[in-house]
Amino acid sequence: MQTTGTHIAYLHTCKRKLWLFANGIGMEHTSETVAEGKLIAETTYLDRARKYTELAIEGIKIDFYDAKNKVVHEVKKSDRVEEAHTAQVKYYLYILAKNGIDHLRAIVEYPKLKQREWVDWNDELLLIASKWEKDVQIIVNSESCPPVINARICKSCSYYELCYVDE
Repeated sequence: MQTTGTHIAYLHTCKRKLWLFANGIGMEHTSETVAEGKLIAETTYLDRARKYTELAIEGIKIDFYDAKNKVVHEVKKSDRVEEAHTAQVKYYLYILAKNGIDHLRAIVEYPKLKQREWVDWNDELLLIASKWEKDVQIIVNSESCPPVINARICKSCSYYELCYVDE
């Protein structure tokens, strides 16, 4: 299985969600939050489609890539800036660097909040992202699903009903 940006984001959000998703149990199609996020990505920064390209390489799919300035743009819908979003773009920088594209930066953009977070490349990302890939593989190849995390974020998760079916 090839690691994707979604796997990395789920690794930082919920290992159970990662395992379920990677093992073919997709619930995103039932989520209003996911649908709203896609709508925001498709209707925000409309001029970017003309200036920048969507980039798919080694299992990752980058919303907008500014090749001239070597900047990855990732658009997110969120109530708060999340570690998972930052990890996802760091992983994108790692994959691009592995493919010979260096001196990169990334921006995680939250248009609804009018916020952005810059992520700069550093050599430490090689070690960190490589470890994340290994962690993802260990979790998704495990025979058993990780336990429910009982976190506040669970209530808005597309997997909520699946995880809390007995409650």
